[in-house]
Amino acid sequence: MSVRPCLPWPDKRLRTAAEPVQEITDVERGVWQDLIDTMEAMPGVGMGANQIGVLQRLIVVDASSERGQVVKMANPEVLHKSVEPRQHEEASPNLPGVSAKISRPRAVTVRYMDENGEMAEKDFVGLWATSVQHQIDHINGKMYFDHLSRTKREMLIKRAKKMQS
Repeated sequence: MSVRPCLPWPDKRLRTAAEPVQEITDVERGVWQDLIDTMEAMPGVGMGANQIGVLQRLIVVDASSERGQVVKMANPEVLHKSVEPRQHEEASPNLPGVSAKISRPRAVTVRYMDENGEMAEKDFVGLWATSVQHQIDHINGKMYFDHLSRTKREMLIKRAKKMQS
């Protein structure tokens, strides 16, 4: 399909919870492909539909080193989280030029509708788990920097604005 522009922060769609997907049609498959193309062009390890202005609960994740292992998910929800945390430097093309170290559960089990419209469950660990949680935040209208203290969050946004001007 195509590489789509990422919405610039603070576009209100980035703060809007996406609508659940009822069934997988060519429309959803097209959004997934656009997400993959856009993610690969960055390059990134995942993308949520809100990031390109589509308010559907669709995400893609590919944290493999060789690429081409993308997992397409509709309506993903975390069923289980590990107690053990993992810190990772996170960023978003919606607020370019800045990043922050975020602590999230090291492993998660996620239930989602797959590309065939079937319900599936999958365990994700390490960078995969971080990316899945980051993308679920996106479709819930949350940004990675919402996990920071108010002061750190304001400093990050201020630094990003300065870089853009």
